[in-house]
Amino acid sequence: MNELKEKYNRLSKKELLESLNLTNVNQVPKIIKVIINSGVGRAVSDSKQLDFVVESLTKISGQKPLATKARRSIAGFKLREGNQIGAKVTLRGDRMYYFLNRLVRVVIPRMRHFRGLPSSGFDLAGNYNIGIKEHTVFPEIPQEDVNITHGLQIQIVTTAKDKNQGIKLLKSLGFPMERSNNG
Repeated sequence: MNELKEKYNRLSKKELLESLNLTNVNQVPKIIKVIINSGVGRAVSDSKQLDFVVESLTKISGQKPLATKARRSIAGFKLREGNQIGAKVTLRGDRMYYFLNRLVRVVIPRMRHFRGLPSSGFDLAGNYNIGIKEHTVFPEIPQEDVNITHGLQIQIVTTAKDKNQGIKLLKSLGFPMERSNNG
């Protein structure tokens, strides 16, 4: 069993039940899925770049990504409706927990100038978004093979009712959140 999933089931559920003043264990927020997304604007002129992004997302997530297509044409960017412009992967279950465990323990500590994850990444529904500027912070990507660097957007979808519940959920799982000015 995954360490992060085990930690959630053993410790975090009880801790969140008490700290959020909930009456039922089923009310405790949990993580539903993780979506990893990467847009490739240069893919319009060079399709090899999209292939590179798909390959790197496959290595990072452990499953084949879905190619995303442009919804409408934009003449200024020479973009046509239906062109492939990115890739995304949705992780659930054990793969999600393995990815989050690697993210917290390996990837985030490797990020340059890291001072904690900002709480501004939460939306009003308690979901969290992390932007990573370079995909090379993942250990699955060998530095020698990298010709092009690209960014990633990681969205953690939770059952939290608000931003406060989302923050407490991620903190209980060991996510290094940025300290606020007031404490």
